Amino acid sequence: MSPTVDYLRRLWRNKWINNSLWLLVFFVLYLLLRPMMQGDVLREKVPDIQLTSLNGDRFQLRDLQGEAVLIHFWASWCPICTFSRDGIEHLAQDYRVISIATQSGDNATVAQYAAEHGMNPAWIVNDEDGALFQHFGARAVPADFIINRQGEIAFVEVGLSSSWGLRSRLWWANQ
Repeated sequence: MSPTVDYLRRLWRNKWINNSLWLLVFFVLYLLLRPMMQGDVLREKVPDIQLTSLNGDRFQLRDLQGEAVLIHFWASWCPICTFSRDGIEHLAQDYRVISIATQSGDNATVAQYAAEHGMNPAWIVNDEDGALFQHFGARAVPADFIINRQGEIAFVEVGLSSSWGLRSRLWWANQ
């Protein structure tokens, strides 16, 4: 066996190198699948839809012009949504966040989930049948739509996104 082949075998057995290569493969696959997850998302003005929070407060999306807004679609059965939940709750302390639970059960079920996880029900809208989610055109949760001060969709993120990344986009949309 040649020294080069022996060296490559020892190199492949190194855990750091092996794990780094697998991480690189995962990242490339994620980037390739990302357009499919986004689907045909809205990229223009936010539709004028009336929403009702779990608290019973009603509001129109168009009434939110003048400030940056995060519309965050999530589901109680989504592990990535669970991972990002606390970051979204922290964002909601500084920015307007509309948290839309899609296909996660009836209002009582979503309210119980929110209570168990320390989520503010005043920011949560239940999209029981997924109609809102379909209207926005995303194919996977979590899906984040950042609306600028003029009521236009400035940024769209589908899949895992960091809270600091969302915070910086919200800051930019607020300018």
